[in-house]
Amino acid sequence: MFNFRQCFHRALPYDQFLAQHGNASDVRRWANVFEQVSLNEAQRTLLASFRRRMQVLCMAGAWCGDCAGQCPILFRFAQACDLIELKFVDRDSDGALAAELMLCGSPRIPQVVYLDEDGTHVGRFGDRTLAKYRQLNAQLSGAACSTGIVGSGSDFAAITQEWLDQIERIQLLLRTSPRLRERHGD
Repeated sequence: MFNFRQCFHRALPYDQFLAQHGNASDVRRWANVFEQVSLNEAQRTLLASFRRRMQVLCMAGAWCGDCAGQCPILFRFAQACDLIELKFVDRDSDGALAAELMLCGSPRIPQVVYLDEDGTHVGRFGDRTLAKYRQLNAQLSGAACSTGIVGSGSDFAAITQEWLDQIERIQLLLRTSPRLRERHGD
């Protein structure tokens, strides 16, 4: 069984990941998306209601357009909820993780692995949300093929909500876990 816990401990926080693996252009693209993503009151309230600590490991590439369009959303969640510990691993720097997280025969990114407070694997999600796939399908059906570069047509609200739905699902899994309920007396 793959040791996600060890991988999480080696992983980098958001800013360090970008500083180590991104160039100036990459950092600007991620910052641009971060500025466009906002959480509404219901989303902030939901994140504030979380009761279980979760470790969120994101395999990404600073150069990747899909990562630039989605990873800042995860960072926004982590800033809004102290119980979310978010770390990043560069896909090209960790071949073992990339091999473990293959999708459709390739190491697609971003991919997220959710761990509980002990570092036990709870779930995973990636590489794109349904809203993002719908957007790409519409672009592929048109005159030009998408490059994956973040453009002005991104539906950040829908993509943000779908990532939050995944985070909430994991939080509820943790919240209702008999092992964790016994540990925390709830």
